[in-house]
Amino acid sequence: MHDLPFVLELAMDEDADPIERLNERVFGPGRYARTAYRIRETTPADPALSFVARVGTLLVGASAMTPIAIGETPALLLGPLIVEPVFRSQGIGEALVKSSLDAAKAAGWKLVILVGDEPYYARMGFQRAPKGQVSLPGPVDPERLLYCELEPGALAAAKGTARGA
Repeated sequence: MHDLPFVLELAMDEDADPIERLNERVFGPGRYARTAYRIRETTPADPALSFVARVGTLLVGASAMTPIAIGETPALLLGPLIVEPVFRSQGIGEALVKSSLDAAKAAGWKLVILVGDEPYYARMGFQRAPKGQVSLPGPVDPERLLYCELEPGALAAAKGTARGA
């Protein structure tokens, strides 16, 4: 596939249904059983930190950031990050993550966590969380629990179970 020009913009209320349909196509009904969804069920994503990608008028990707607390430390949970399968490997996912991280940093957030593949997210500044320091309300492969400090040293204060803020 050739590189396609895409546009990133803040997710708007009218994007909710297309994002949900994309989420359903990419992750299927099993997505609700995932641990990160337990947090997302209790706390909405911050619209000022959530983006969509469009090719023309077609919504082809989305990222969301949900405010959480890890123990008493405020943080964000990145995800879901979704890209229409036919548009993958075009830099859309990475651009969405970077936009969300930049917006979070500009808004004063210091720490972001996610559950994902380290080789992919490491390119955007994520690394594996120290075992036992941060947990989620349900089973998570500790190899997939990643963090990104938007302010150096921010992880040190985060200890305990993540929950919706």
